Amino acid sequence: MSAGKRVFDLVCTIPVLVVVSPLFALIAVAIKLDDGGPVFFTQVRIGRGGKPFTLRKFRTMGVSREGPLVTAAGDARVTAAGRILRKTKLDELPELWNVLTGDMSLVGPRPEVPRYVDLDVELWQEVLRARPGITDPVTLRLRNEEALLASAEGDRETFYRCTLQPYKLRGYRDYLRTRSLRSDVKVLFQTVLAVISPGRTPHPTMEEIRSVRSADENRS
Repeated sequence: MSAGKRVFDLVCTIPVLVVVSPLFALIAVAIKLDDGGPVFFTQVRIGRGGKPFTLRKFRTMGVSREGPLVTAAGDARVTAAGRILRKTKLDELPELWNVLTGDMSLVGPRPEVPRYVDLDVELWQEVLRARPGITDPVTLRLRNEEALLASAEGDRETFYRCTLQPYKLRGYRDYLRTRSLRSDVKVLFQTVLAVISPGRTPHPTMEEIRSVRSADENRS
C-alpha cells in the first residue's frame, strides 16, 4: 500500500495547496497584525523509522513560548489569532508541505516530539513503521485533547505521558493494523466534517482513556 498511498497523498495535496494558497496569505497577515512575530512555527518531530524531521505549522503562541510542550485549553501563551487557528485546525495547513516532501502523509499517526518518544518500546517501534500524518481516527476523536489536559489533576505533562499518550499509541496501533486506502479516504472525509461541524464526532471520556491504561496494567 505504501507506493499507492504516496501517490494518493501527492494527487490530493498538490491541488489543495494551490486552492488554499490565498488562505495562507490571509492567515499570515492575521498573525503579523496580531503580535508582529513570525508567521510559522517549526518543531522537530519523530517520523517514520524514528527519523527526526521539521514540522511546520502556523504560529499560534506568543514569540516567547516557554512552558510545557503540551497545550491545555485556556493556555495564556496562545494568541488571539492562534485561538481561532487552533479551533478551526487551520494552524495545521503548512503540514501539507511536510506531506509534499514525504515527511508526512495525509492520514497517519500524529508525530511526537523526541522527548515523548521511546524507540526501545515495541509499541513505538510498530507505530513508527508508518509515515506520520495530519489526521487519523485517534486524533479525530481527541479533538477535546486540550480540554482533557486542562481538566487533568496534577502535572499536565505527566498526565499526557502516563495516561493520554498510551491511549493514543494503542489507537494508532489498532488503526495501522487494519488501515487501507479506502479507510484513509473515509478518515479524510470525517475530518472535513469534524472541522465543519465539531459536534458530529463523539469524544472519549476521561474514564474511557484511563481504562486503556488500567487494562494494560492488568495484563502486565
